[in-house]
Amino acid sequence: MDKSIKVVKSAQPVVRVKLTLAYDGSGFHGWQLQPDAPTVQGCIEKALERICSRPVRIHGSGRTDAGVHALGQVAHFDQPENKASVPWQKALNAILPDSIRVTRSLILGPDFHARFSAVSKTYCYNLWLEPDYVFPQRRNFVWKTGPLDLESMKKGSDLLVGKHDFRAFMNSGTEVRSTQRKVTGISFIQGLYPQELAVRITADGFLKQMARNIIGALVSVGRQKNHWTKLSRFLSDKTRPLTPATAPARGLCLEKVEYPEKYRAH
Repeated sequence: MDKSIKVVKSAQPVVRVKLTLAYDGSGFHGWQLQPDAPTVQGCIEKALERICSRPVRIHGSGRTDAGVHALGQVAHFDQPENKASVPWQKALNAILPDSIRVTRSLILGPDFHARFSAVSKTYCYNLWLEPDYVFPQRRNFVWKTGPLDLESMKKGSDLLVGKHDFRAFMNSGTEVRSTQRKVTGISFIQGLYPQELAVRITADGFLKQMARNIIGALVSVGRQKNHWTKLSRFLSDKTRPLTPATAPARGLCLEKVEYPEKYRAH
């Protein structure tokens, strides 16, 4: 062999691990890393560092606010070459606190990205309709609103379905290229208990606190503080109104993140 020819070993292909996560957001200051506060991302990265003996960055499908929960948050990280045999779901669940669980892990290629590959997200918000009490075990997962005019809320929600400029339903604090989003469905279903009403919202993406602002607007309609037709005016005005207020974080849960077929388990 000609010794003047250098043999360059090809780099190992990137192996990307997709995680599906459930967590109780009550004790966390949201998903995103913060220097002096517990976050879901920070907790998972500490667990990964213990397993991999070095820092590992994890990327989520989106940022959930402090107090917001998840049943189907999705995140990814790049697997170190020497950790190919690690059963990630089992290994992480052995270290993570009980408030965070990995419900599924999947090995994918480097073209997958938890945020940029997503095609839709579904949030569910739990409203507590009983005016006199809340079950203690549900107090961190519902907004106690009291009785609501459900028919008016349904009429108002119909105005929000479709592709619109949701600038009026976005809180300040995050720069975005476009405030156009497509809401594909808003449904009202029985919650975990007869006293609960669950509102499920699916869209191709959500602006900062958009889901909570939609719920706040619908509850204002349900309480007859705003007529349901006013939601159309909020959209057309494209400015955040002083009322209705943003719904509390505790009632919100990121239920599902959808991806193209090639990124799903078979």
